Amino acid sequence: RPIITGGTGLYFTALTKGLAAIPPVPPDIRAQADALPLAALIEALDAPTRARLDTRNRARVQRAWEVLAATGRPLAVWQDATPAPRLPLASVTAIVLTPNVAWLDSRIAARFDAMLARGVLDEARALLPRWNPGHLSSRAIGAAELIAHLRGEMTLAEARAAAITASRQYAKRQRTWFRNRLAGWTPLVMPPAGSG
Repeated sequence: RPIITGGTGLYFTALTKGLAAIPPVPPDIRAQADALPLAALIEALDAPTRARLDTRNRARVQRAWEVLAATGRPLAVWQDATPAPRLPLASVTAIVLTPNVAWLDSRIAARFDAMLARGVLDEARALLPRWNPGHLSSRAIGAAELIAHLRGEMTLAEARAAAITASRQYAKRQRTWFRNRLAGWTPLVMPPAGSG
């Protein structure tokens, strides 16, 4: 019996629910989308697509706008034409590992402290002259906080706390995504409460 593990939730959604075959978005359309305010992106979408999106999530709204601009077809139309999945959920034993929140929170803090001990502040210092908040690499959790510290906008303790909070918020969004998108999966809490 094959066992498939790892990857992102999107991989497993594609396997068990299918994935729309949307063509790539050309860079010039992405650049146009980057320049538009969120309200304009939302306004340009069709009602069915808009109804399926969290319109506060710029990345999701922008993706829908880009698909429409690049293909002339709304994202909802592409999604509705999704082919059958390779591994229908009914034919597999689907288990989602969900972390014990207290355990995960302590690991997040320990990981950031380890990054500080191993020189991440020096990496940020080297990046400082070329820092551009618009670059994808600038979205890495902790990057903006360390840059703010190096610019004198916050203490290292404040930057550490902010980065750890941002990581915990990201982990919470992931848990919410798994709860919503993998609702038919069997959850298994790891490590079990009380196991350290």
